[in-house]
Amino acid sequence: MPQLELHPDVSGPRGERVLVRRSARRRRSVSITRREGDLVIAIPAAFSARQERDWVRRMVDQLARKEERTAPTRRSDASLAAIARELSDTYLGGRARPTSVSWSTRQQRRWGSCTPAEGTIRLSSRLQGMPDWVLRSVVMHELVHLLVPGHGPEFYALMGRYPKAERARGFLDGVSWAADLPQGIDEPEEGHDPQEGPGPSLELEEPQIPVR
Repeated sequence: MPQLELHPDVSGPRGERVLVRRSARRRRSVSITRREGDLVIAIPAAFSARQERDWVRRMVDQLARKEERTAPTRRSDASLAAIARELSDTYLGGRARPTSVSWSTRQQRRWGSCTPAEGTIRLSSRLQGMPDWVLRSVVMHELVHLLVPGHGPEFYALMGRYPKAERARGFLDGVSWAADLPQGIDEPEEGHDPQEGPGPSLELEEPQIPVR
């Protein structure tokens, strides 16, 4: 199994560790993938140390440029509060009035949470960039919890007032399933290294630096 080695001289655009995997399966391609908070760069096993340094920097720079171009406009806490007011007025008769609605980077296994006693709602920062109707469904979910504890019939009756609730639930279930997908379930595509794992990747065919 190819081993991951820390590349000490380069970090990712968000300060991530950069790990390098040399793969005997690769001949003329280099790829970069996000994996569990790190960047994993797969290179041909035959690359020299100089080629490794050049391609690591090149791939990290390319990923940073790509993510900068495609980064969605970040919604502020104030915009979340406005969405909550709109949803409450439209679907809940204005009865759910949170004291605050804010983003949280600590919620990695939940999409949202609320504290009814305090009236606070927190949304996972992973929702940034997702479709607006998905974000609204999560906000609606937490608004209903300000009124109804648990997930009984009353909860689902109120939640059902949001037209895209089931669609959003399916969307988020798919995102969660993909993130937790075990390795080796599907047959790898031709030329794919099954150890690279899922996640956004960039791949450059035909490296300009000759392989020796």
